[in-house]
Amino acid sequence: MSGTEAPLSEHRLTRRVQFHETDAAGIVHFSAFFRYMEEGEHALWRAAGLSIHPEGTEVGWPRLSASFEYHRPLRFEEEFEILMQVAAVQRSTISYVCRLTRGGEAIATGRLTIVCVSRRPDAPLKAISIPPDIAARFRAVPEEQEER
Repeated sequence: MSGTEAPLSEHRLTRRVQFHETDAAGIVHFSAFFRYMEEGEHALWRAAGLSIHPEGTEVGWPRLSASFEYHRPLRFEEEFEILMQVAAVQRSTISYVCRLTRGGEAIATGRLTIVCVSRRPDAPLKAISIPPDIAARFRAVPEEQEER
């Protein structure tokens, strides 16, 4: 990272529903949406030039909260878009909104908050401030742009 890149507020990726993500009716099981959100989060970090879990790191990112509202079903082999938006970057937490769409139609809306912790092997997990080099890579989406 050269330090000249602008911080990211959002990232999009397109994905196709896999058979193992569906139930007997061919509809995506509700639990798969949480994996989609995490996949979008990791893609956002990669787009920011980071890894959420680089080798040898002493910083971890457990989940504080995760939720979804479901609007329409997704089915086997349908393509859909994952839009991850940074909702807030605070001292020790990052919050996201995850929007899943297909052809412009809302499929589901998720929310995820993660906390930065020290993962030293000789100590229990403890919330810490987000390292400045990581915090500088993300910026919250302005509120007027959140609902798209």
